[in-house]
Amino acid sequence: MVLGGKHVFGSIGDQRVTFIEKKIEGKRKDFLQKLLEANGFEVVIQEEKRKSEEDPQLYTIGVTDMTFNPTTFIFQRRLKTLDGEHIVNQDYWNQKSEGSKPQYWKNSK
Repeated sequence: MVLGGKHVFGSIGDQRVTFIEKKIEGKRKDFLQKLLEANGFEVVIQEEKRKSEEDPQLYTIGVTDMTFNPTTFIFQRRLKTLDGEHIVNQDYWNQKSEGSKPQYWKNSK
């Protein structure tokens, strides 16, 4: 999912949450859950209904902290990687790179 500026609220079950991503696959859900829990957030997950048994299981993930906005936290460098040693950047969040240099821009020549 592309990071956006919108801060989306809602409910999962009876719990009010800030939605992180909707309709994601299991591997993505596991990654985000580990990353957010490592940063001290309480994660709430909901399984999406499948139309048929052949369809992959999709999930919606949210956190109970109503002030959390992934875009803001990433660009303000407020999230740490799973090892707690580095800062999460946009490519790390989107699982495009294991690298975690703090800058979100690329200097290329």
